[in-house]
Amino acid sequence: MLKRSTALEYKLHRAIQSKDDFITYIQYEINVLELIKKRRSRIKYHFKREEIEYPFIHRINNVFRRATTKWQDDVQLWLSQVAFNKKWGTKSQLSKVLSTMLAIHPDKPALWIMAAKCEMEDRNSSESARHLFLRALRFHPENKKIYQEYFRMELMHAEKLRKQQQELEQAQIDVGEYTFSPEILSGKLAEVVYRDGAQKIKGAEFILSLLQIAAIFDFTKELQDTILQDLQSQYNEDYLMWDFMAKRELDAAGAPELQSAKGRASDTDRREDRCCAVYEEALKSLNTEAMWTCYVTFCLERYKRKTNITELKEKRKQRLLRVLQSAHDAKLLQETFYKNWLQVLLSSGDTVTATQIAIIATQRFSQSLEMWSFSLQTLVHLESAEAGHLFQEALKHVNPKESLPLWQLQADWSMTSQTPEETETFFKKGLLSPVPAVSSAMKEKYLEWSYKTGGYKRARKTFRSLHEHRPFTKAFFLKMIQIEKEQEISKMSNLRDYYERALREFGSSDENLWMDYIKEELGRLGNPENCGKLHWRAIKTLEGERVESFTTQYTLLQTGNI
Repeated sequence: MLKRSTALEYKLHRAIQSKDDFITYIQYEINVLELIKKRRSRIKYHFKREEIEYPFIHRINNVFRRATTKWQDDVQLWLSQVAFNKKWGTKSQLSKVLSTMLAIHPDKPALWIMAAKCEMEDRNSSESARHLFLRALRFHPENKKIYQEYFRMELMHAEKLRKQQQELEQAQIDVGEYTFSPEILSGKLAEVVYRDGAQKIKGAEFILSLLQIAAIFDFTKELQDTILQDLQSQYNEDYLMWDFMAKRELDAAGAPELQSAKGRASDTDRREDRCCAVYEEALKSLNTEAMWTCYVTFCLERYKRKTNITELKEKRKQRLLRVLQSAHDAKLLQETFYKNWLQVLLSSGDTVTATQIAIIATQRFSQSLEMWSFSLQTLVHLESAEAGHLFQEALKHVNPKESLPLWQLQADWSMTSQTPEETETFFKKGLLSPVPAVSSAMKEKYLEWSYKTGGYKRARKTFRSLHEHRPFTKAFFLKMIQIEKEQEISKMSNLRDYYERALREFGSSDENLWMDYIKEELGRLGNPENCGKLHWRAIKTLEGERVESFTTQYTLLQTGNI
């Protein structure tokens, strides 16, 4: 251990110092500490900690200090020292490390919050935590997170004092002149933090975050009422305020606990109706897309909740459909909700309305690929006569570079719903697309369709008509090779032709294609003498790491391992 420790120490005194050397030394010393801890536990010896552990802890902190002095910008190094001191209970050293770290990194709010939490939780010093938060607010006067954590800390401090007072009262201990301040016990310090934050940071979202924190504590009813009044008076035009007020109705005190399922369902229905009434009131003064989004989201969440009461389930569905229709009529319904709308209509069997909404959605969001795709899938599923016309409209409106999913969807639909002549016309149109991805994909589909409808002869005729028209995909050639192999009498000359054409396009980047060709030559129809030539050509053609990968696979093939 002495030799190892000395060697690690010497590395720290090199002319060119390395951070890894410092970390290695620290980790070694920490491992020794852990070993001592285990040995103490095993032999049950709990004495002389000052003589045994403390020198190690002191030495580790010295190495940490030297490392953080040299690499001050490495926040992870600072956090490692903080974690070490928290684990080994060196509270005085912990405060020094936090203070130094914050002096170097005052621009990082997360470090201020972490330091304050350490003071509050590890050192049990709410006063130090408060000072740190106040210093943090000098550097970050409009940081929401700092205000939220400062607000939470003051409430936690008040809660701790309340518990102390309660315990003293139960024990009937006379504390003399010392008294607990009623203002602090009721959370007045937290209210001061709230007032200061509300002046500097505007927006209902911030106020609501503080209100949610206050709701965690059972003694903050007065504070919650104050925040709620300010929220309603100052942010009457903010959709978040209305959304919060509406959802509060779900948690509002109602009838006493009901025993029957129908009774509980009826009570839930009344609460949901009250929520909807608040949303409707909000829409009178705030008829915006954001407000409608909150309303629809609420109805959708309630609709998705499971219930065994059929009446409640039906009521939720009708409410959702009504709100979706109203938002659509106001032209303020978001694109994503049309998909939900169609799903609800399809699940309830209303195919006529689903068809209408699918068509209307594509008109409203004519540039959206997702909207076109889902609407067309719906129409194809419903076997609507409008599908063919809408496919043409979709390709006119959607960006050609993004239109591949539409081409693939129309290809699948055409192969099952249109005449062979119409399908062939569609494929020939797709082959002429200026987008390489579309043209390549249509070649594959066209070849597959030709084989299914006309057999081998038609597939080979289609392949011959396409094999000189770039761009290609590897799958196009592999499909033709697979078709050839499926025949009762396969021709090796044809297979060689397909492989050679594939290698012409992908031979420099795909070693697996070469291996498949070699295996084919080693097969029943092939000529093993050609394998050497193919190996030589592959080595010359492949690029970079592909050569090494091919050589490995070829060697394994020769030795019979694959």
